[in-house]
Amino acid sequence: MSKGEADGALRARTGDPAVVVKSLVKEYPDVVAVNGISFTVPRGKVFAFLGPNGAGKTTTVEILECLRKPTKGEASVLGYDVRKDERRIRKVIGVLPQQFNTYERLTVKENIQYFGRMYDRALDADDLIALVGLEDKTNSLYMNLSGGQKQKLGVATALVNDPELVFLDEPTSGLDPKARRDLWQAIESLKKRGKTVFLTTHYMEEAEVLADAVGVINKGKIVAMGSPDELITRYGVASRLVVKSPSTNARQILCKFSDCTVRESNGDIEVSLSSKSVLPDIISLMDKNDITYTELLLKRSTLEDVFLNLTGEQLGRAE
Repeated sequence: MSKGEADGALRARTGDPAVVVKSLVKEYPDVVAVNGISFTVPRGKVFAFLGPNGAGKTTTVEILECLRKPTKGEASVLGYDVRKDERRIRKVIGVLPQQFNTYERLTVKENIQYFGRMYDRALDADDLIALVGLEDKTNSLYMNLSGGQKQKLGVATALVNDPELVFLDEPTSGLDPKARRDLWQAIESLKKRGKTVFLTTHYMEEAEVLADAVGVINKGKIVAMGSPDELITRYGVASRLVVKSPSTNARQILCKFSDCTVRESNGDIEVSLSSKSVLPDIISLMDKNDITYTELLLKRSTLEDVFLNLTGEQLGRAE
């Protein structure tokens, strides 16, 4: 490594944010895919980047991974310019593509070792296997792994060069709930190790559970940025009281309550609360009027509500 490369490597491990994007534009002949966006991702955090199909999310990530060139603006990854320092960036990032695949007739350990040989320095395969929880599959062929186990192996290969920043593109797409939560644990372990995780996902619960910060892009522009709680407070809907299987007089009585909006859903009644402080008054009103029900549920707003409010769409599937 030359002195310049050594200085650059040191710079990538010091005070720079993990990602800095300023007025970034990507134009094609018939569309502006990314339209002047700016955001920063601090080190050691999980950042979730959300957007509907065609919003510019994938294009932005591919620019940061040095797979596409920006038209205008600036972007840096770990202090390196995406226009000038492609080779250096590729040495200090890890990438799990959405459709991860590898050699079917190699074992878990052999696959990791194979990817490790692509770098000057690689982490120990057994350590990576332990990190993602595949110890009992060390000598299993890739072709015999479950979907969740294959994704865990993908995370391990993305970490083989000990990257500062890991891009995970829809890492739990198509997995069953248990496999998804197992992979969440692996992602959380990356954060504990000081890694920065740049996550794209179409599971709102996943972003809400894992992310320290969330960015929402729509029609090529950033429309919201903040922690999950901040976005829910700013853009979410009011809390809702769900009255399950209410008696027939419920709607007439509850609609008289001036601080609430009432709507029916599948035979249940949802009461939109102006604040949680009105909840005791509503319950008292139901008791006084002999409204019967099987269950009361209090629902808080979620990132799903935020996304729908900001984009007008539900994030139902991956790009």
